[in-house]
Amino acid sequence: MSADSSRRRFLQGTGSLLAANSVLLGAKSAAPGAAQAGDRVRFGIVGVGIQGSNLLRNSLSIPGVECVAAADLWDGRHTLAREITGNANLPVTRRYQDLLARTDIDCIVAAVPDHSHRRVVVDACNAGKDVYCEKPLSHTPAEGFEMVEAARKNSRIVQVGSQRVSSPLYAKARELYQEGAIGELEMVELTLGRNTPTGAWVYPPPSDFTTQTVDWEIWLNDAPKIPIDPIRFVRWRCWREYGTGVGGDLMVHLLSGMMFSLGWNEPPRSASALGGIVRWKDGRNMPDLHTVLFDYHGVPVYVRLSLGSDTPELTRFLGPKGVLEVTESALRFAPQSGIDTSPSYYAVSFPAKMQAEYAKQWHAEHDAQMVRDTMPSETTYQNRGSNDVRTHLANFYQAVKSRQPVMEDAVFGNHAAIACHMANESYFRQKPVNWDVGTHSIKS
Repeated sequence: MSADSSRRRFLQGTGSLLAANSVLLGAKSAAPGAAQAGDRVRFGIVGVGIQGSNLLRNSLSIPGVECVAAADLWDGRHTLAREITGNANLPVTRRYQDLLARTDIDCIVAAVPDHSHRRVVVDACNAGKDVYCEKPLSHTPAEGFEMVEAARKNSRIVQVGSQRVSSPLYAKARELYQEGAIGELEMVELTLGRNTPTGAWVYPPPSDFTTQTVDWEIWLNDAPKIPIDPIRFVRWRCWREYGTGVGGDLMVHLLSGMMFSLGWNEPPRSASALGGIVRWKDGRNMPDLHTVLFDYHGVPVYVRLSLGSDTPELTRFLGPKGVLEVTESALRFAPQSGIDTSPSYYAVSFPAKMQAEYAKQWHAEHDAQMVRDTMPSETTYQNRGSNDVRTHLANFYQAVKSRQPVMEDAVFGNHAAIACHMANESYFRQKPVNWDVGTHSIKS
């Protein structure tokens, strides 16, 4: 019989066993209240793809927020933007610069491929516009620092779109951790797996994708010049030239939630990665299996991401006093005593008389304390329908009006992105990498 089961039987005998608790968490309120016409926040949307259309819909649901114009390099998304806004006359353009030049636009919401983040964010800051930029902040570490500097120099608000930092579940995890619920942090585990073509970014290409309907040269940006390719356009995360793979798509969410919960705002010291293209051998060059071990100032953080095996999203904080586990819909706190709750099983190696004497002495010394120091019950906190994307956007629009800090500024977003870049560099270099603070670069 294990020590835990022995303790459970003991506590049941004393009537002290507590049932597990379940608590509903209310949604965080960050939406602006009803606004007067002159108090509205007017935004322009740059990129109306999967996430861009989601951001547009959520933004329109926030009181006092108005979409003034939309920009996308594919004309089909001009039509989509007008359909979502219900405005058949919504100004649309292929040039995001047209939005930056408008005086009736207060801020920009950008959801473009990773390799275009820098130019949109830097140009917007230089034009005096605040920016909400989808995660990861950057395509390379150097670009991240350029965006941080553009925000600082122009006194612009930049919110990075990793919505876990606006989740009531991670807010509760942060509270419990700061209260010492699990004791000194020993390690963190972050895992997530998908197992479908859509989950692996194998998206259907548009049927009207031609040189007449899209500005392909501008879309390529600084990437190598290739003929127009609708597959690369919709599945850009599969290629290193445009995206950051599962690191920038999935890992950055997990890392951002972890950093927020623990109060960390820094890159890791080192990263050591293993993985490969295991299932999706379709021409992509980014791994579909990526495992990483990070060193955050001495604390090991293990990450496992897969596009070939479906497993729930899970963030696990481990300490000597308990474990915190965050999923997409719940937070579980499982306290642990860290002490023996029954005589040690090592005593089976004693002669019978010695075993009996040891057990008698053990119970005499510990039974009263066990009754007095009954462990608290396990508690599960349920997410009561919070829309983290909407909350994160509302926090941004509120900051645009108030000039108060956002939940995830460029510095925080840059640190989360650096970890993803380190994971990718370790994978491609096939060796551990370190973060060089002095040169802001990744070294082998």
